[in-house]
Amino acid sequence: MRVYWPTTLTALAAAAPSGVLAEAPATVHAVTPALRDFYADADPRELEEELEYAAMSDAAEQSLRLLAAAPPGTASRRVVLALEVPDRALSRPDAAAWSTPERSRVVLEADLALAALVSVHVDDGDAEEDVRAAVAALPAADAGDDDARFTVESAEGHELLWYDATELPLLLAAGA
Repeated sequence: MRVYWPTTLTALAAAAPSGVLAEAPATVHAVTPALRDFYADADPRELEEELEYAAMSDAAEQSLRLLAAAPPGTASRRVVLALEVPDRALSRPDAAAWSTPERSRVVLEADLALAALVSVHVDDGDAEEDVRAAVAALPAADAGDDDARFTVESAEGHELLWYDATELPLLLAAGA
């Protein structure tokens, strides 16, 4: 199953050399029954792609939250890794009543291995200012402030760039 793991460039650079991105249990995002329910009215011809994009977007929002807790000097770019993992390694909490991004949250009961990497998705440098503003606005947005939520959504308006798994060393060497 395809899963999406939120991280930061600093955390990714630290974990990649070992080959283990996260030890079990690892929280990832995927197409879940709750996410399918949310998109019940979507065009069936585009549904799977839309669901995958929604799961990746949920992971990107979690990456924002990781940036909020990151040490100074961490690049202000959201990072999401797409990985293929065995279905049997996932536990799917009952997420029917959860909101974004919990609607796609699942738990990987095995270590998250770099060998499972399919692609890397990273903000372009042009997004950094909006990402910094979104990180600063998160507490107010979570408290219900509509203006702060708009600021967070401004960062979400930036599309993540796509990199093949083989490009990870170059991406990390360049600091994206």
